[in-house]
Amino acid sequence: MLAQLTVSNFAIVKFLELDLHPGMTSITGETGAGKSIAIDALSLCLGGRGEASMVRPGAPRAELSARFDLSKIPAARRWLQDNALDEEEECILRRTISGEGRSRAWINGHPVPLAQLKSLGELLVSIHGQHAHHSMLHPDVQLTLLDQYAGHDALLSRCRQSHKAWKQLDQRIRQLQQEQEERRARAQLLEYQVQELDEFALQPGEFEQIETEHHRLANCGNLLEQSQRALYLLSEGEEVSVQSLLSQVISEVESLQQADPSLGEVVSMLHEGLIQVQESSNELDSYRSSLEMDPERFNELEQRLSRAMSLARKHMVSGNELAAHHQALAEELASIAGDDAELETLAEAREAALAELQAQALRLSKSRQRYAKELDKLVTANMRELAMPHARFAIDVDHQSEAPGPEGADKVQFLVCTNPGQPMQPIAKTASGGELSRIGLAIQVITARKVATPTLIFDEVDVGISGPTAAVVGRMLRQLGQSTQVFCVTHLPQVAGNGHNHMYVAKQSRSGQTETQMMPLLGDARVDELARLLGGDTITDNTRANALELLAQ
Repeated sequence: MLAQLTVSNFAIVKFLELDLHPGMTSITGETGAGKSIAIDALSLCLGGRGEASMVRPGAPRAELSARFDLSKIPAARRWLQDNALDEEEECILRRTISGEGRSRAWINGHPVPLAQLKSLGELLVSIHGQHAHHSMLHPDVQLTLLDQYAGHDALLSRCRQSHKAWKQLDQRIRQLQQEQEERRARAQLLEYQVQELDEFALQPGEFEQIETEHHRLANCGNLLEQSQRALYLLSEGEEVSVQSLLSQVISEVESLQQADPSLGEVVSMLHEGLIQVQESSNELDSYRSSLEMDPERFNELEQRLSRAMSLARKHMVSGNELAAHHQALAEELASIAGDDAELETLAEAREAALAELQAQALRLSKSRQRYAKELDKLVTANMRELAMPHARFAIDVDHQSEAPGPEGADKVQFLVCTNPGQPMQPIAKTASGGELSRIGLAIQVITARKVATPTLIFDEVDVGISGPTAAVVGRMLRQLGQSTQVFCVTHLPQVAGNGHNHMYVAKQSRSGQTETQMMPLLGDARVDELARLLGGDTITDNTRANALELLAQ
Protein backbone atom coordinates (compact mmCIF):
# COMPACT_ATOMS: atom_id res chain seq x y z
CA MET A 1 0.00 0.00 0.00
CA LEU A 2 0.99 3.66 -0.32
CA ALA A 3 2.57 4.62 3.01
CA GLN A 4 3.95 8.11 2.39
CA LEU A 5 3.86 10.81 -0.29
CA THR A 6 6.26 13.76 -0.33
CA VAL A 7 5.79 16.67 -2.74
CA SER A 8 8.09 19.67 -3.15
CA ASN A 9 7.66 22.67 -5.50
CA PHE A 10 4.95 20.99 -7.55
CA ALA A 11 2.37 23.34 -9.12
CA ILE A 12 0.98 25.37 -6.17
CA VAL A 13 2.40 23.00 -3.54
CA LYS A 14 5.56 24.30 -1.87
CA PHE A 15 6.07 21.31 0.40
CA LEU A 16 3.79 18.48 1.43
CA GLU A 17 4.49 15.30 3.34
CA LEU A 18 1.65 12.86 3.94
CA ASP A 19 1.63 9.70 6.03
CA LEU A 20 -1.11 7.48 4.64
CA HIS A 21 -3.07 4.58 6.10
CA PRO A 22 -5.09 1.50 5.06
CA GLY A 23 -8.80 1.62 4.42
CA MET A 24 -10.80 4.32 2.65
CA THR A 25 -9.43 7.87 2.81
CA SER A 26 -11.77 10.70 1.83
CA ILE A 27 -10.17 13.81 0.32
CA THR A 28 -12.24 17.01 0.40
CA GLY A 29 -11.68 20.73 0.13
CA GLU A 30 -13.05 23.91 -1.37
CA THR A 31 -13.49 24.22 -5.11
CA GLY A 32 -10.17 25.19 -6.70
CA ALA A 33 -8.14 24.25 -3.63
CA GLY A 34 -6.31 21.55 -5.56
CA LYS A 35 -7.92 18.39 -4.23
CA SER A 36 -6.50 16.34 -7.10
CA ILE A 37 -2.99 17.74 -6.82
CA ALA A 38 -1.70 14.89 -4.63
CA ILE A 39 -3.10 12.42 -7.15
CA ASP A 40 -1.38 14.30 -9.98
CA ALA A 41 1.89 14.18 -8.03
CA LEU A 42 1.48 10.45 -7.39
CA SER A 43 0.75 9.92 -11.10
CA LEU A 44 4.15 11.42 -11.90
CA CYS A 45 5.81 9.10 -9.38
CA LEU A 46 4.15 6.24 -11.23
CA GLY A 47 5.60 7.26 -14.61
CA GLY A 48 3.11 9.88 -15.84
CA ARG A 49 4.11 12.57 -18.31
CA GLY A 50 5.92 15.55 -16.79
CA GLU A 51 6.09 19.12 -18.09
CA ALA A 52 7.98 22.25 -17.14
CA SER A 53 4.68 23.98 -16.29
CA MET A 54 4.31 21.59 -13.33
CA VAL A 55 7.25 23.18 -11.53
CA ARG A 56 6.26 25.79 -8.94
CA PRO A 57 7.08 29.30 -10.27
CA GLY A 58 10.49 30.45 -9.04
CA ALA A 59 11.67 26.94 -8.09
CA PRO A 60 14.49 25.18 -10.00
CA ARG A 61 12.72 21.82 -9.98
CA ALA A 62 9.81 19.79 -8.64
CA GLU A 63 10.63 16.75 -6.51
CA LEU A 64 8.18 13.98 -5.70
CA SER A 65 8.57 10.68 -3.90
CA ALA A 66 6.22 7.88 -2.89
CA ARG A 67 7.00 5.14 -0.36
CA PHE A 68 5.14 1.84 -0.61
CA ASP A 69 4.79 -1.06 1.79
CA LEU A 70 5.18 -4.21 -0.34
CA SER A 71 4.61 -6.79 2.41
CA LYS A 72 1.30 -7.80 0.79
CA ILE A 73 2.22 -7.15 -2.86
CA PRO A 74 4.18 -10.23 -4.05
CA ALA A 75 3.88 -9.23 -7.72
CA ALA A 76 5.70 -5.93 -7.08
CA ARG A 77 8.39 -7.70 -5.02
CA ARG A 78 8.98 -10.19 -7.84
CA TRP A 79 9.21 -7.32 -10.34
CA LEU A 80 11.85 -5.57 -8.22
CA GLN A 81 13.83 -8.79 -7.84
CA ASP A 82 13.68 -9.51 -11.57
CA ASN A 83 15.02 -6.01 -12.25
CA ALA A 84 17.66 -6.12 -9.46
CA LEU A 85 15.98 -3.22 -7.65
CA ASP A 86 14.59 -5.01 -4.58
CA GLU A 87 14.87 -3.51 -1.10
CA GLU A 88 13.03 -6.18 0.92
CA GLU A 89 9.44 -5.13 1.69
CA GLU A 90 9.68 -1.39 0.99
CA CYS A 91 9.91 0.56 -2.22
CA ILE A 92 10.55 4.27 -2.83
CA LEU A 93 9.73 5.87 -6.16
CA ARG A 94 11.24 9.29 -6.84
CA ARG A 95 10.81 11.73 -9.70
CA THR A 96 12.21 15.19 -10.47
CA ILE A 97 11.20 17.66 -13.18
CA SER A 98 13.43 20.64 -13.95
CA GLY A 99 12.26 24.10 -14.90
CA GLU A 100 13.29 23.26 -18.49
CA GLY A 101 11.06 20.18 -18.49
CA ARG A 102 13.83 17.57 -18.09
CA SER A 103 12.72 14.56 -16.07
CA ARG A 104 14.61 11.95 -14.03
CA ALA A 105 13.35 8.89 -12.16
CA TRP A 106 14.63 6.55 -9.45
CA ILE A 107 13.46 3.28 -7.89
CA ASN A 108 14.99 2.59 -4.48
CA GLY A 109 17.74 5.08 -5.27
CA HIS A 110 18.63 3.54 -8.64
CA PRO A 111 18.21 5.74 -11.76
CA VAL A 112 15.73 4.10 -14.13
CA PRO A 113 14.04 4.95 -17.44
CA LEU A 114 10.47 6.22 -17.24
CA ALA A 115 9.15 3.01 -18.83
CA GLN A 116 10.37 0.99 -15.84
CA LEU A 117 8.76 3.41 -13.40
CA LYS A 118 5.48 3.05 -15.28
CA SER A 119 5.74 -0.74 -15.41
CA LEU A 120 6.17 -0.99 -11.63
CA GLY A 121 3.52 1.68 -11.00
CA GLU A 122 0.88 -0.44 -12.72
CA LEU A 123 1.39 -3.08 -10.01
CA LEU A 124 1.03 -0.55 -7.17
CA VAL A 125 -1.79 1.90 -7.94
CA SER A 126 -4.90 2.03 -10.11
CA ILE A 127 -6.40 5.49 -10.73
CA HIS A 128 -10.04 5.91 -11.75
CA GLY A 129 -10.72 9.43 -13.02
CA GLN A 130 -14.01 11.31 -13.10
CA HIS A 131 -14.29 10.79 -16.85
CA ALA A 132 -13.50 7.08 -16.76
CA HIS A 133 -17.11 6.26 -17.57
CA HIS A 134 -16.74 7.99 -20.95
CA SER A 135 -13.86 5.68 -21.92
CA MET A 136 -16.16 2.80 -20.98
CA LEU A 137 -18.07 3.46 -24.21
CA HIS A 138 -15.17 2.03 -26.24
CA PRO A 139 -15.38 -1.72 -27.01
CA ASP A 140 -11.70 -2.33 -26.17
CA VAL A 141 -12.19 -0.74 -22.72
CA GLN A 142 -15.30 -2.88 -22.17
CA LEU A 143 -13.29 -5.98 -23.03
CA THR A 144 -10.51 -4.93 -20.62
CA LEU A 145 -13.00 -4.34 -17.79
CA LEU A 146 -14.49 -7.79 -18.25
CA ASP A 147 -11.05 -9.40 -18.31
CA GLN A 148 -9.99 -7.49 -15.19
CA TYR A 149 -13.08 -8.68 -13.34
CA ALA A 150 -12.59 -12.27 -14.50
CA GLY A 151 -8.86 -12.31 -13.69
CA HIS A 152 -7.94 -13.49 -17.17
CA ASP A 153 -4.21 -12.76 -16.92
CA ALA A 154 -3.19 -16.41 -17.36
CA LEU A 155 -5.68 -17.11 -20.16
CA LEU A 156 -4.73 -13.89 -21.94
CA SER A 157 -1.04 -14.71 -21.58
CA ARG A 158 -1.52 -18.14 -23.17
CA CYS A 159 -3.64 -16.64 -25.94
CA ARG A 160 -1.01 -13.98 -26.65
CA GLN A 161 1.76 -16.59 -26.69
CA SER A 162 -0.24 -18.78 -29.07
CA HIS A 163 -0.92 -15.79 -31.30
CA LYS A 164 2.77 -14.85 -31.26
CA ALA A 165 3.77 -18.41 -32.25
CA TRP A 166 1.20 -18.47 -35.08
CA LYS A 167 2.21 -14.99 -36.23
CA GLN A 168 5.91 -15.89 -36.35
CA LEU A 169 5.18 -18.99 -38.47
CA ASP A 170 2.88 -16.98 -40.74
CA GLN A 171 5.53 -14.29 -41.21
CA ARG A 172 8.20 -16.94 -41.92
CA ILE A 173 6.00 -18.58 -44.54
CA ARG A 174 5.30 -15.21 -46.16
CA GLN A 175 9.03 -14.50 -46.16
CA LEU A 176 9.81 -17.86 -47.78
CA GLN A 177 7.08 -17.34 -50.35
CA GLN A 178 8.53 -13.96 -51.19
CA GLU A 179 12.01 -15.49 -51.40
CA GLN A 180 10.57 -18.24 -53.59
CA GLU A 181 9.11 -15.64 -55.93
CA GLU A 182 12.45 -13.87 -55.98
CA ARG A 183 14.19 -17.17 -56.73
CA ARG A 184 11.77 -17.85 -59.55
CA ALA A 185 12.43 -14.42 -61.00
CA ARG A 186 16.18 -15.02 -60.61
CA ALA A 187 15.84 -18.42 -62.25
CA GLN A 188 14.06 -16.90 -65.24
CA LEU A 189 16.84 -14.37 -65.65
CA LEU A 190 19.51 -17.05 -65.26
CA GLU A 191 17.80 -19.29 -67.81
CA TYR A 192 17.93 -16.50 -70.38
CA GLN A 193 21.55 -15.62 -69.55
CA VAL A 194 22.79 -19.21 -69.51
CA GLN A 195 20.97 -20.01 -72.75
CA GLU A 196 22.60 -17.00 -74.40
CA LEU A 197 26.04 -18.02 -73.17
CA ASP A 198 25.39 -21.65 -74.08
CA GLU A 199 24.67 -20.61 -77.63
CA PHE A 200 27.94 -18.65 -77.77
CA ALA A 201 29.74 -21.61 -76.10
CA LEU A 202 33.01 -19.90 -75.24
CA GLN A 203 35.38 -22.53 -73.86
CA PRO A 204 37.86 -21.96 -71.02
CA GLY A 205 41.03 -20.38 -72.45
CA GLU A 206 39.39 -19.79 -75.83
CA PHE A 207 39.19 -16.03 -75.42
CA GLU A 208 42.96 -15.78 -74.97
CA GLN A 209 43.52 -18.00 -78.05
CA ILE A 210 41.15 -15.88 -80.13
CA GLU A 211 42.89 -12.71 -79.02
CA THR A 212 46.31 -14.14 -79.92
CA GLU A 213 45.25 -15.43 -83.35
CA HIS A 214 43.34 -12.27 -84.13
CA HIS A 215 46.35 -10.15 -83.22
CA ARG A 216 48.61 -12.34 -85.42
CA LEU A 217 46.29 -12.10 -88.45
CA ALA A 218 45.83 -8.39 -87.93
CA ASN A 219 49.65 -8.00 -88.17
CA CYS A 220 50.28 -10.68 -90.80
CA GLY A 221 51.87 -8.29 -93.36
CA ASN A 222 54.39 -6.92 -90.90
CA LEU A 223 55.15 -10.41 -89.60
CA LEU A 224 55.89 -11.69 -93.14
CA GLU A 225 58.11 -8.74 -93.93
CA GLN A 226 60.07 -8.84 -90.70
CA SER A 227 60.45 -12.64 -90.65
CA GLN A 228 61.73 -12.54 -94.26
CA ARG A 229 64.30 -9.88 -93.38
CA ALA A 230 65.38 -11.83 -90.29
CA LEU A 231 65.73 -15.04 -92.34
CA TYR A 232 67.79 -13.19 -94.97
CA LEU A 233 70.18 -11.94 -92.30
CA LEU A 234 70.31 -15.31 -90.62
CA SER A 235 70.91 -17.64 -93.58
CA GLU A 236 69.63 -16.54 -96.97
CA GLY A 237 71.79 -13.50 -97.64
CA GLU A 238 73.82 -14.07 -100.84
CA GLU A 239 76.78 -11.94 -99.84
CA VAL A 240 76.70 -12.14 -96.08
CA SER A 241 74.62 -13.92 -93.39
CA VAL A 242 75.06 -15.09 -89.86
CA GLN A 243 75.32 -18.70 -91.01
CA SER A 244 77.99 -18.02 -93.67
CA LEU A 245 80.02 -15.82 -91.36
CA LEU A 246 79.90 -18.40 -88.59
CA SER A 247 81.07 -21.08 -91.06
CA GLN A 248 84.07 -18.91 -91.97
CA VAL A 249 84.91 -18.44 -88.29
CA ILE A 250 84.78 -22.19 -87.67
CA SER A 251 87.17 -22.76 -90.60
CA GLU A 252 89.64 -20.22 -89.25
CA VAL A 253 89.55 -21.54 -85.65
CA GLU A 254 89.96 -25.16 -86.85
CA SER A 255 93.17 -24.06 -88.59
CA LEU A 256 94.33 -22.52 -85.35
CA GLN A 257 93.46 -25.73 -83.48
CA GLN A 258 95.98 -27.66 -85.56
CA ALA A 259 98.71 -25.47 -84.12
CA ASP A 260 97.18 -25.26 -80.62
CA PRO A 261 94.94 -28.18 -79.55
CA SER A 262 93.68 -26.15 -76.55
CA LEU A 263 91.21 -24.42 -78.90
CA GLY A 264 89.21 -27.65 -79.25
CA GLU A 265 86.60 -26.44 -76.80
CA VAL A 266 86.12 -23.22 -78.78
CA VAL A 267 85.67 -25.20 -81.97
CA SER A 268 83.00 -27.36 -80.31
CA MET A 269 81.14 -24.29 -79.09
CA LEU A 270 81.23 -22.72 -82.54
CA HIS A 271 79.86 -25.91 -84.13
CA GLU A 272 77.04 -25.95 -81.57
CA GLY A 273 76.31 -22.31 -82.37
CA LEU A 274 76.17 -23.10 -86.06
CA ILE A 275 73.71 -25.90 -85.38
CA GLN A 276 71.52 -23.50 -83.34
CA VAL A 277 71.61 -20.93 -86.15
CA GLN A 278 70.66 -23.57 -88.71
CA GLU A 279 67.78 -24.82 -86.57
CA SER A 280 66.61 -21.26 -85.88
CA SER A 281 66.71 -20.60 -89.57
CA ASN A 282 64.63 -23.68 -90.29
CA GLU A 283 62.07 -22.74 -87.63
CA LEU A 284 61.89 -19.17 -88.88
CA ASP A 285 61.48 -20.42 -92.45
CA SER A 286 58.69 -22.73 -91.31
CA TYR A 287 57.02 -19.81 -89.44
CA ARG A 288 57.29 -17.63 -92.54
CA SER A 289 55.73 -20.35 -94.63
CA SER A 290 52.84 -20.65 -92.20
CA LEU A 291 52.02 -16.98 -92.47
CA GLU A 292 49.36 -16.23 -94.99
CA MET A 293 46.72 -13.56 -95.34
CA ASP A 294 43.32 -15.18 -94.55
CA PRO A 295 40.63 -12.46 -94.63
CA GLU A 296 37.82 -14.99 -94.09
CA ARG A 297 39.45 -16.39 -90.92
CA PHE A 298 40.26 -12.88 -89.76
CA ASN A 299 36.60 -11.82 -90.15
CA GLU A 300 35.46 -14.93 -88.31
CA LEU A 301 37.78 -14.15 -85.42
CA GLU A 302 36.80 -10.49 -85.50
CA GLN A 303 33.10 -11.37 -85.10
CA ARG A 304 33.68 -13.92 -82.32
CA LEU A 305 35.96 -11.55 -80.42
CA SER A 306 33.46 -8.71 -80.80
CA ARG A 307 30.60 -10.93 -79.57
CA ALA A 308 32.71 -12.10 -76.61
CA MET A 309 33.52 -8.52 -75.65
CA SER A 310 29.85 -7.52 -75.98
CA LEU A 311 28.73 -10.36 -73.69
CA ALA A 312 31.52 -9.54 -71.23
CA ARG A 313 30.35 -5.93 -71.01
CA LYS A 314 26.74 -7.09 -70.61
CA HIS A 315 27.71 -9.30 -67.67
CA MET A 316 30.18 -6.73 -66.33
CA VAL A 317 33.21 -9.03 -66.47
CA SER A 318 36.40 -9.01 -68.50
CA GLY A 319 36.67 -11.08 -71.67
CA ASN A 320 39.01 -13.64 -70.18
CA GLU A 321 36.53 -14.07 -67.23
CA LEU A 322 33.51 -14.72 -69.46
CA ALA A 323 33.86 -18.51 -69.66
CA ALA A 324 34.22 -18.84 -65.87
CA HIS A 325 31.25 -16.50 -65.40
CA HIS A 326 29.20 -18.68 -67.75
CA GLN A 327 30.04 -21.74 -65.65
CA ALA A 328 29.15 -19.93 -62.39
CA LEU A 329 25.73 -18.85 -63.73
CA ALA A 330 25.00 -22.39 -64.89
CA GLU A 331 25.86 -23.75 -61.44
CA GLU A 332 23.67 -21.13 -59.72
CA LEU A 333 20.75 -22.04 -61.98
CA ALA A 334 21.19 -25.69 -61.13
CA SER A 335 21.28 -24.90 -57.40
CA ILE A 336 17.87 -23.15 -57.44
CA ALA A 337 15.80 -26.20 -56.68
CA GLY A 338 12.05 -26.35 -56.71
CA ASP A 339 11.99 -28.21 -53.40
CA ASP A 340 9.13 -26.83 -51.27
CA ALA A 341 9.70 -29.23 -48.39
CA GLU A 342 10.50 -26.49 -45.85
CA LEU A 343 7.50 -24.47 -46.95
CA GLU A 344 5.20 -27.47 -46.61
CA THR A 345 6.58 -28.26 -43.13
CA LEU A 346 6.04 -24.69 -41.99
CA ALA A 347 2.54 -24.62 -43.44
CA GLU A 348 1.65 -27.71 -41.40
CA ALA A 349 3.13 -26.10 -38.27
CA ARG A 350 1.16 -22.93 -38.94
CA GLU A 351 -2.07 -24.89 -39.19
CA ALA A 352 -1.29 -26.56 -35.87
CA ALA A 353 -0.45 -23.20 -34.29
CA LEU A 354 -3.69 -21.71 -35.60
CA ALA A 355 -5.65 -24.63 -34.14
CA GLU A 356 -3.96 -24.08 -30.77
CA LEU A 357 -4.66 -20.34 -30.96
CA GLN A 358 -8.31 -20.99 -31.76
CA ALA A 359 -8.51 -23.44 -28.85
CA GLN A 360 -7.01 -20.88 -26.45
CA ALA A 361 -9.31 -18.17 -27.79
CA LEU A 362 -12.31 -20.47 -27.31
CA ARG A 363 -11.31 -21.21 -23.68
CA LEU A 364 -10.97 -17.47 -23.10
CA SER A 365 -14.33 -16.82 -24.76
CA LYS A 366 -16.14 -19.41 -22.64
CA SER A 367 -14.64 -17.91 -19.49
CA ARG A 368 -15.67 -14.43 -20.62
CA GLN A 369 -19.22 -15.60 -21.23
CA ARG A 370 -19.35 -17.20 -17.78
CA TYR A 371 -18.02 -14.15 -15.97
CA ALA A 372 -20.11 -11.81 -18.12
CA LYS A 373 -23.26 -13.43 -16.70
CA GLU A 374 -21.88 -13.04 -13.19
CA LEU A 375 -21.00 -9.41 -13.80
CA ASP A 376 -24.41 -8.78 -15.37
CA LYS A 377 -26.13 -9.62 -12.07
CA LEU A 378 -23.73 -7.63 -9.90
CA VAL A 379 -23.83 -4.47 -12.03
CA THR A 380 -27.62 -4.69 -12.34
CA ALA A 381 -27.94 -4.97 -8.55
CA ASN A 382 -25.59 -1.99 -8.02
CA MET A 383 -27.42 0.10 -10.62
CA ARG A 384 -30.69 -0.49 -8.81
CA GLU A 385 -29.09 0.58 -5.55
CA LEU A 386 -27.93 3.75 -7.34
CA ALA A 387 -31.49 5.03 -7.92
CA MET A 388 -32.11 3.08 -11.13
CA PRO A 389 -34.78 0.62 -9.87
CA HIS A 390 -35.74 -0.82 -13.26
CA ALA A 391 -32.27 -0.98 -14.79
CA ARG A 392 -30.86 -4.08 -16.38
CA PHE A 393 -27.29 -4.61 -17.50
CA ALA A 394 -25.85 -7.30 -19.78
CA ILE A 395 -22.58 -8.03 -21.54
CA ASP A 396 -22.77 -9.53 -25.03
CA VAL A 397 -19.74 -11.70 -25.86
CA ASP A 398 -19.65 -12.49 -29.58
CA HIS A 399 -17.07 -15.13 -30.55
CA GLN A 400 -16.75 -14.21 -34.18
CA SER A 401 -13.33 -14.70 -35.75
CA GLU A 402 -11.64 -17.79 -37.20
CA ALA A 403 -8.26 -16.05 -36.94
CA PRO A 404 -8.10 -14.71 -33.38
CA GLY A 405 -5.93 -11.79 -32.36
CA PRO A 406 -3.65 -11.62 -29.30
CA GLU A 407 -6.66 -10.76 -27.10
CA GLY A 408 -8.77 -13.63 -28.44
CA ALA A 409 -11.65 -13.67 -30.88
CA ASP A 410 -14.41 -11.91 -29.00
CA LYS A 411 -16.29 -8.69 -29.60
CA VAL A 412 -17.63 -7.46 -26.27
CA GLN A 413 -20.48 -4.98 -25.97
CA PHE A 414 -22.09 -3.53 -22.84
CA LEU A 415 -25.89 -3.44 -23.11
CA VAL A 416 -28.30 -1.62 -20.81
CA CYS A 417 -31.98 -1.02 -20.30
CA THR A 418 -32.92 1.80 -17.90
CA ASN A 419 -36.71 1.79 -18.25
CA PRO A 420 -39.22 -1.08 -18.16
CA GLY A 421 -40.51 -2.31 -21.50
CA GLN A 422 -37.47 -1.16 -23.45
CA PRO A 423 -35.09 -3.54 -25.24
CA MET A 424 -31.44 -3.94 -24.26
CA GLN A 425 -29.31 -1.58 -26.34
CA PRO A 426 -25.61 -0.58 -26.45
CA ILE A 427 -24.75 1.61 -23.47
CA ALA A 428 -23.53 4.45 -25.70
CA LYS A 429 -26.97 4.78 -27.34
CA THR A 430 -29.33 4.65 -24.38
CA ALA A 431 -27.71 5.92 -21.17
CA SER A 432 -27.94 9.63 -20.27
CA GLY A 433 -24.94 11.42 -18.76
CA GLY A 434 -26.11 10.88 -15.18
CA GLU A 435 -27.03 7.26 -15.83
CA LEU A 436 -23.72 6.66 -17.56
CA SER A 437 -21.77 8.00 -14.57
CA ARG A 438 -23.70 5.73 -12.18
CA ILE A 439 -23.27 2.69 -14.43
CA GLY A 440 -19.58 3.47 -14.76
CA LEU A 441 -19.21 3.83 -11.00
CA ALA A 442 -21.01 0.54 -10.39
CA ILE A 443 -18.70 -1.25 -12.81
CA GLN A 444 -15.56 0.42 -11.41
CA VAL A 445 -16.39 -0.52 -7.85
CA ILE A 446 -17.16 -4.14 -8.76
CA THR A 447 -14.12 -4.63 -10.98
CA ALA A 448 -11.86 -2.89 -8.45
CA ARG A 449 -12.67 -5.64 -5.94
CA LYS A 450 -11.20 -8.21 -8.30
CA VAL A 451 -8.10 -6.28 -9.39
CA ALA A 452 -4.89 -7.19 -7.60
CA THR A 453 -3.68 -3.57 -7.44
CA PRO A 454 -3.37 -2.79 -3.70
CA THR A 455 -4.15 0.93 -3.90
CA LEU A 456 -7.18 2.37 -5.71
CA ILE A 457 -7.80 6.07 -6.32
CA PHE A 458 -11.22 7.42 -7.29
CA ASP A 459 -10.94 11.03 -8.45
CA GLU A 460 -14.44 12.59 -8.27
CA VAL A 461 -16.09 9.53 -9.80
CA ASP A 462 -19.27 10.53 -7.94
CA VAL A 463 -19.92 13.54 -10.19
CA GLY A 464 -23.59 13.67 -11.21
CA ILE A 465 -25.05 11.87 -8.18
CA SER A 466 -26.39 13.12 -4.86
CA GLY A 467 -28.66 12.32 -1.89
CA PRO A 468 -29.42 8.67 -1.15
CA THR A 469 -27.46 7.57 -4.23
CA ALA A 470 -24.36 9.27 -2.88
CA ALA A 471 -24.79 7.44 0.42
CA VAL A 472 -24.87 4.13 -1.46
CA VAL A 473 -21.69 5.08 -3.33
CA GLY A 474 -20.01 5.94 -0.04
CA ARG A 475 -20.94 2.59 1.47
CA MET A 476 -19.67 0.79 -1.64
CA LEU A 477 -16.29 2.54 -1.42
CA ARG A 478 -16.03 1.95 2.33
CA GLN A 479 -16.74 -1.73 1.83
CA LEU A 480 -14.05 -1.80 -0.86
CA GLY A 481 -11.68 -0.15 1.63
CA GLN A 482 -12.05 -3.10 4.01
CA SER A 483 -9.74 -5.15 1.75
CA THR A 484 -7.99 -2.49 -0.37
CA GLN A 485 -6.45 0.91 0.25
CA VAL A 486 -8.87 3.43 -1.30
CA PHE A 487 -8.47 7.17 -1.83
CA CYS A 488 -11.55 9.08 -2.92
CA VAL A 489 -11.55 12.74 -3.96
CA THR A 490 -15.14 13.89 -3.46
CA HIS A 491 -17.40 16.88 -2.90
CA LEU A 492 -20.24 14.82 -1.43
CA PRO A 493 -20.58 14.60 2.38
CA GLN A 494 -22.41 11.26 2.06
CA VAL A 495 -19.31 9.80 0.39
CA ALA A 496 -16.73 11.62 2.52
CA GLY A 497 -18.42 10.52 5.76
CA ASN A 498 -17.83 6.87 4.88
CA GLY A 499 -14.07 7.20 4.89
CA HIS A 500 -11.98 5.46 7.50
CA ASN A 501 -9.65 8.49 7.20
CA HIS A 502 -10.24 12.05 6.05
CA MET A 503 -7.82 14.52 4.41
CA TYR A 504 -8.61 18.19 3.87
CA VAL A 505 -7.10 20.33 1.11
CA ALA A 506 -6.81 24.10 1.63
CA LYS A 507 -5.36 26.89 -0.51
CA GLN A 508 -3.80 30.04 0.94
CA SER A 509 -2.44 33.20 -0.66
CA ARG A 510 0.36 35.12 1.03
CA SER A 511 2.49 37.97 -0.33
CA GLY A 512 1.32 37.30 -3.87
CA GLN A 513 2.12 33.57 -3.59
CA THR A 514 -0.46 30.76 -3.60
CA GLU A 515 0.15 27.58 -1.66
CA THR A 516 -1.88 24.41 -1.18
CA GLN A 517 -1.75 22.33 1.99
CA MET A 518 -3.23 18.92 2.77
CA MET A 519 -3.85 17.77 6.33
CA PRO A 520 -5.62 14.92 8.16
CA LEU A 521 -8.91 15.70 9.87
CA LEU A 522 -9.86 14.14 13.21
CA GLY A 523 -12.67 14.61 15.71
CA ASP A 524 -14.42 18.00 15.61
CA ALA A 525 -12.37 19.14 12.62
CA ARG A 526 -13.81 16.33 10.55
CA VAL A 527 -17.33 17.03 11.79
CA ASP A 528 -16.95 20.68 10.80
CA GLU A 529 -15.73 19.74 7.30
CA LEU A 530 -18.70 17.43 6.74
CA ALA A 531 -21.01 20.17 8.05
CA ARG A 532 -19.45 22.59 5.55
CA LEU A 533 -20.08 20.12 2.73
CA LEU A 534 -23.68 19.75 3.89
CA GLY A 535 -24.56 23.39 4.45
CA GLY A 536 -21.94 25.63 2.87
CA ASP A 537 -19.58 28.03 4.62
CA THR A 538 -21.95 28.70 7.50
CA ILE A 539 -21.81 25.82 9.98
CA THR A 540 -24.91 25.48 12.17
CA ASP A 541 -25.97 23.13 14.90
CA ASN A 542 -28.21 21.39 12.38
CA THR A 543 -25.42 20.79 9.88
CA ARG A 544 -23.12 19.56 12.65
CA ALA A 545 -25.85 17.22 13.83
CA ASN A 546 -26.27 15.93 10.29
CA ALA A 547 -22.52 15.47 10.01
CA LEU A 548 -22.44 13.48 13.26
CA GLU A 549 -25.29 11.36 11.92
CA LEU A 550 -23.35 10.65 8.73
CA LEU A 551 -20.34 9.54 10.75
CA ALA A 552 -22.52 7.39 12.98
CA GLN A 553 -24.00 5.63 9.97
